Amino acid sequence: METPAGLQAKLAGVWPLLDERTRRLMAANEARAWGRGGISEVSRACGLSRKAIAKGIKEIDVGAALPAGRVRQSGAGRKTITDHDPRITGALERLIDPDTRGDPETPLRWTCKSTRTLAAQLTRQRHPISHMKVAQLLHAQRYSLQGNRKTEEGSDHPDRDAQFRHINTQVKRNLAKGAPVISVDTKKKELIGNYANAGRQWLPEKKPAKVQGHDFPDPDVPRAYPYGVYDIDRNKGFVNVGTDHDTSAFAVASIRGWWRHEGRRLYPGAKNILITADAGGSNGWRRRLWKLELQALADETDLSITVCHFPPGTSKWNKIEHRLFSFISSNWRGEPLRDYETIVQLISRTVTTKGLQVTCRLDRRKYPTGRKVTDEEMQRLNLQCHKFHGEWNYTIRPRVNG
Repeated sequence: METPAGLQAKLAGVWPLLDERTRRLMAANEARAWGRGGISEVSRACGLSRKAIAKGIKEIDVGAALPAGRVRQSGAGRKTITDHDPRITGALERLIDPDTRGDPETPLRWTCKSTRTLAAQLTRQRHPISHMKVAQLLHAQRYSLQGNRKTEEGSDHPDRDAQFRHINTQVKRNLAKGAPVISVDTKKKELIGNYANAGRQWLPEKKPAKVQGHDFPDPDVPRAYPYGVYDIDRNKGFVNVGTDHDTSAFAVASIRGWWRHEGRRLYPGAKNILITADAGGSNGWRRRLWKLELQALADETDLSITVCHFPPGTSKWNKIEHRLFSFISSNWRGEPLRDYETIVQLISRTVTTKGLQVTCRLDRRKYPTGRKVTDEEMQRLNLQCHKFHGEWNYTIRPRVNG
């Protein structure tokens, strides 16, 4: 008679190759051959339950055959949690509904509650369930984990597209004449110090850069204000890193710095400059100081300065955002901006496969806030508003007397 050890060895060799039904039938056949106590011996040898082996013996005795490709009768096997608790799906839906985003009629919805939180709440409501089962139910109901997508720009201005076309016409016209066309804006202010910077960089394994455990500095922590000037035609960037405040005076000083260090060398015969800028910020169309400082720049350089602002809520369409700032952010990802020199060096070394070159300078001058521009000062501006949305499109020419 076969020993228990021999039976265990025989079954172990073939067991991984069998499916659920053939395991049951093979164990049942061995139990029948063993005789009295065979079910218990085979159960100990292969790990299959005595109930399953007994079921296999019954199948052999009856000679029941299953349809091709099936290992159990239709409806057999472990019942799903919804079979045991038909109300659990409804209970889960009621938990999620107050936190569901988007159109409830859409076939794909998503929840902002964690599966562990949902499982705990369902269990308290006498629907015991694991967080893994909650995830399975959510997928079955066409839920998915999703982040935010920046797509909404607020209410569109009725002349939004018309302003885009106006800007495009102005840009093409100036480029055809060989005149400088620049896109300007202030990049997000950066904390100076050993603070975390978004992104990752290649470092020796298990040796990440150690930074502060929080990003809540006191008001005395220095900050950097990178103001960018992007030359659309030549694919060149100029960044003036301020250390004081992002004011309109700082914005125009940055443009002045670009002209002195780059512009007048690249465009020696230029008579006018076209600037495309956002509707808000330090270079916004409502800023009186912005226009006053541009008048001073026009007087100094003897250049006519035309400004076209993007409609409100459309700053992402400004060329500088995706042709300069995005590459700067990518270049310093994961790198703590510990001092101003680090910022200047990282910005200066920003390049792209399409030949982007960036010049960066540090500006430690003071730009106090609170400067009020009087009506009399505004009246002395040599400013001509364009016929189409003169508040967004205007030209400032040099004054005869400076």
